[in-house]
Formats: sequence, structure tokens, C-alpha cells
Amino acid sequence: MWWKAVLFWFLLMLLAILNGTLRIKLIIPQTGLTAGLAISTVILCALILFATWTGIRWIGPTDPSKAIVIGALWLLLTLGFEFGAGHFLFRKPWSELLLDYDILKGRIWIMVPIVTFLAPWLMAKARGLLS
Repeated sequence: MWWKAVLFWFLLMLLAILNGTLRIKLIIPQTGLTAGLAISTVILCALILFATWTGIRWIGPTDPSKAIVIGALWLLLTLGFEFGAGHFLFRKPWSELLLDYDILKGRIWIMVPIVTFLAPWLMAKARGLLS
């Protein structure tokens, strides 16, 4: 189950990268920065939930605690990738990376890590895999 969870996370990252490309090339030019970021966040959350809905049986958590641990694993991998690659590979300063989490500036990106964490449990529950 654990190798499936990690492999599935790579699919989620591919969806996130495609969403980011769509955000930069199409959404923000049409809507502006603040609205574009919000729209992209909602799209990515929906993609994560849909992908998890379709793949959770394959991943196969057998109880709620395993589904929560999968979510925690996905959260750690996501934040590690976002901040690690963002800072060390793409050379973005920490302040720029943290800006996406500033709700007071209209940024709702915090929804993505929350949904990423909860998705395995929510979708396993919705699919009737958990008691």
C-alpha cells in the first residue's frame, strides 16, 4: 500500500504542475493575479479530490488511521517539494514561497495542503472503504 501511495502522489504532482501551467498561461492573463490564484487553487483541490476518489481503492487503505497516515505522507511530500524545489531549484526566496499562504492578502493556497492531507481519508470514507 505504501509504495502505491507514493506513486500516486507523483500523479498528484503532475496534476499540480499542469494546473500551474494552466494558471500562468491562461487563467491569470484572463482574470488577474488574485482571482487567478484563487481559481487555480480551487481547480487543483478539485483535481486532488477527483484523482483520489478514482485511485483510493487501488491504494487500498484498510482503516482510518492508514488513510490519515497516507494523507500525512502526501502532505509532507507536497510541502517538501513545494518549498525544497521552490527555494533550492527555482531560487525563490522563502518570503515569496510563504506569500501564497497569506490569507490576509487574499491567498487561499493553504487549501491545497489541507485537501491533500484530508483527501485519502475523505475519499476512502466516501467510497465505503472505511468503517
